[in-house]
Amino acid sequence: MINLTGKTALVTGAGRGIGFGCALELARVGAEIILNDRPGSPDLAEACRQIEALGVKCTVIEQDAHSRTGCEALVAEALKAAPRIDILISNPAVSRRAPLLDFDPADFEAVIAGSLTAGFHMGQLVARAMVERRCEPLDGCQGKMLFISSVHAEMPYAKSTAYNAAKAGLNHMALTMAAELACERINVNLIEPGWIDTPGERKHFGPELMAQVAPTLPWGRLGTPQDIGRAATFLCSDYADYVTGSILRVDGGFTLKDCRGDSVRRP
Repeated sequence: MINLTGKTALVTGAGRGIGFGCALELARVGAEIILNDRPGSPDLAEACRQIEALGVKCTVIEQDAHSRTGCEALVAEALKAAPRIDILISNPAVSRRAPLLDFDPADFEAVIAGSLTAGFHMGQLVARAMVERRCEPLDGCQGKMLFISSVHAEMPYAKSTAYNAAKAGLNHMALTMAAELACERINVNLIEPGWIDTPGERKHFGPELMAQVAPTLPWGRLGTPQDIGRAATFLCSDYADYVTGSILRVDGGFTLKDCRGDSVRRP
């Protein structure tokens, strides 16, 4: 029932994984897609092909969305490719894992830049573009900004000092954006994915370990990029018009995994 025909969505980090899952699901309901990934990404061409196969327009922009200059260039190119940006999916994705005592300060700064500061750059620049195309607030010109966070924002996993801090900061930053932009009728929300089966996770943990752990989770499986994309589609639709400043956890109960009473049988 969701229909985003006539809307243009800019999705960063969209070559694969969660970013691509969001782009693909938005395309399924009619949104035109502007796909972004880093320069030289080997994934963008195939991602674009799959989206165009759904019968919607797809524009590819290779820019570094982790830097201010890259974000400025990305937004400028996006506004040349489309008359406006209706939807932003900001999908910062930089993670380095190491024990605190051994954590490289340069890695810490890289994670903060890629997973927090990049969200500020994209959020500010796209919000400015949305506000500049002012129109009557209730005539369908509202903007939607969605930030991909993580359950790490609330769960202080060991060996993830920088990533935990970045995602916690991203949550608070986006909620502040929501407070400021409500008067502009720009919805700002976040999704907190749990453990999602992505190429990055498979590279770090290995498919064998992931297959072993999946059945032990409350929902009996790992999440998929499609799970996140479907939630994103709702939050970027008119059905979520009254939703702003919210954090939607999409984790299949992952954060509840140690709270279950599976061994307690009902009489």
